[in-house]
Amino acid sequence: MHHKALLMEEVKDQLAHLAEIRSLMERSNRYLSLSGLSGVWAGCCALAGAMAVYMYLEAAPFSGEARYYEKAMQAQRWGLGYKEAFLLIGSVVLVLALAGGLYFTGRKARLKGWRVWDASGVRLAQALALPLVAGGLYVLGLLYWDLPGLAAPTTLVFYGLALINGSKYTVGDVAWLGIAEVALGLLGVFFIGHGLELWTLGFGLLHIVYGIWMYYRYDRH
Repeated sequence: MHHKALLMEEVKDQLAHLAEIRSLMERSNRYLSLSGLSGVWAGCCALAGAMAVYMYLEAAPFSGEARYYEKAMQAQRWGLGYKEAFLLIGSVVLVLALAGGLYFTGRKARLKGWRVWDASGVRLAQALALPLVAGGLYVLGLLYWDLPGLAAPTTLVFYGLALINGSKYTVGDVAWLGIAEVALGLLGVFFIGHGLELWTLGFGLLHIVYGIWMYYRYDRH
């Protein structure tokens, strides 16, 4: 009996070592420090940004008024034309979302004793960068040619593609959020008058729901 107990204890130790090795290999290949709270924060920032746009346009979502991009072409409020207003609001939302994302990601890494930034994080950033930069330049082109109705759907599509591309280097669940964002963006191309509502849904509500789900699945263990 004593020999059998020692054998069982040895097997348990080996399994524990294998689990630790597997965890280390997973962390070396995938960036696991992303926090679900980052998604919640980004969603809240997006909702605030959408509210600012509606205030600028003096419009309400699903109000049945003139299409938002038609109002935008004639809008002049706060001393800003629609291009300047949209770019300013978008830049503030982006900076706040990134700042919060870095904070919550660093907080999760410290709590779990992981490095905040490593090779997997670099690969993730590189995978995200190309679609995001290309999408940003494409949106600038749309605004340059006075096509604001396509700007919101375009940001959803390129952002979704960035998430799908980056999901190879972090938790695979990110790809599902990316697919949902692309779907909303494509829907916005065909229902162009509701592009801003779809943007609010994709960047705002979806991020919050997804972030809460990710937090309870990955962050609390």
